Amino acid sequence: MSPPLTPVSGQVVALRGPVIDARFPSGALPAIQEALHVAWDQPGVLTAEVQSHLDETTVRAVSLQPTAGLRRGTAVRATGGPITMPIGDAVLGRLLDVLGREQDHGKPLPADIDRWPIHRAPPPLTAQTGTGDVFETGIKVIDLLVPLAQGGKAAMFGGAGVGKTVLVMELIHAMVEKYQGISVFAGVGERSREGHELLHDMRASGVLGRTVLVYGQMNEPPGARWRVGLSALTIAEYFRDRKHQNVLLLMDNVFRFVQAGSEVSGLLGRLPSRVGYQPTLATEVAALQERIASIAGASVTAIEAVYVPADDFTDPAVTAISSHLESAIVLSRGMAAEGIYPAVDPLASSSVLLDPLVVGQAHYDVAERVRETLAHWRELRDVIALLGTEELGAQDRQIVARARRLQRFLTQPFSVTEAFTGMQGKSVKLADTIAGCRAILDGEADAWPESALYMIGSIDEARQRAEAGPSDEPRQPAGAEAA
Repeated sequence: MSPPLTPVSGQVVALRGPVIDARFPSGALPAIQEALHVAWDQPGVLTAEVQSHLDETTVRAVSLQPTAGLRRGTAVRATGGPITMPIGDAVLGRLLDVLGREQDHGKPLPADIDRWPIHRAPPPLTAQTGTGDVFETGIKVIDLLVPLAQGGKAAMFGGAGVGKTVLVMELIHAMVEKYQGISVFAGVGERSREGHELLHDMRASGVLGRTVLVYGQMNEPPGARWRVGLSALTIAEYFRDRKHQNVLLLMDNVFRFVQAGSEVSGLLGRLPSRVGYQPTLATEVAALQERIASIAGASVTAIEAVYVPADDFTDPAVTAISSHLESAIVLSRGMAAEGIYPAVDPLASSSVLLDPLVVGQAHYDVAERVRETLAHWRELRDVIALLGTEELGAQDRQIVARARRLQRFLTQPFSVTEAFTGMQGKSVKLADTIAGCRAILDGEADAWPESALYMIGSIDEARQRAEAGPSDEPRQPAGAEAA
């Protein structure tokens, strides 16, 4: 990185919420994306980022911190470079904000710690490597129908309250114990409570020493929520490029990144684009997603949660994000209402890795049979609702019965919800998932009650429940039987 330029001083001339206009001497205008430090009379230094040049002497910047108490005429210093994040082993086990400041009440980071700019180019295409290895999670429906790629990008799409954050937390719990690389968690515009719980859970499980938490919470200005994803990604890139370690990057929630960018765009006075989003939507999403890449000897595997506003999967933000993914896990509100958890829609979800050349012919064949059976059941649901199952032919009745059992077998109790459900979390090997689905498709479970397959691990548990009788079966939630 080139040495920073000589700092140039200016002053605040206008202020509108987090947007700051600053005037500098002629010929010394700070560059776009350069960091500004405001020397106000509050504790600490206020940091802002230049977004546009208004004229030959004035810039418009967005503050990354609250600006209450800031006055016109306050001195502003151009730093000569972009916002930077601390990097290195010293950040492991720490909770940082968008500027790299400690937020866990721990000891301060070393004063001489290396820092990298948060704006970086992605690796050149010639240096990037493809994604061919499957990242096994222990979650049945994901491993079978939406396999995740080692060194790829996967996202969970869903509206409010369908289980995105719970699924991300379970993936963290399932992976971080057997995953020997570095984990970086980016909390983008999420609740403070969730960050507090995650910090304590990781500390209790003993994996915090290999994890970095970076938060820009929903109570912070839009500038912080807009840049926190880049701050976390900078740390991940350091461990990939310099330490040559595999990195697991978890982001919750990427839609808040887009939402913050839309707020910033409106504050800067830009004309909105489709559905009120910023005109730079595709560019901003690409600037984040294209940096999530793997190089020879080290990979960055990204798992992201994406809020879907009003359950509209045609929303421009959702389509912009989904175009960069290898695996898309779609969560269904209807399935959540029926008590089917995780509420993964097996037909709407997709993965480029579900290919016989990648996962093997046996896995692919079972996954396709499962999809065909569930799709046939979905086509018949309107007929069943009007006329009942009795009006179906014998073959259709058999398909419906097996599809219902498959749907229940693909449910699973999670470790992160044990305190609420009282059910021990289950992690299932891919081979056991394939064997269980094949047994149901071949008719082995036709005589078993459907509830015997609900919220279990392997098919052996269902077999034991069926043999033990109704007293050993879990009660299904209201609505599940009518599904």
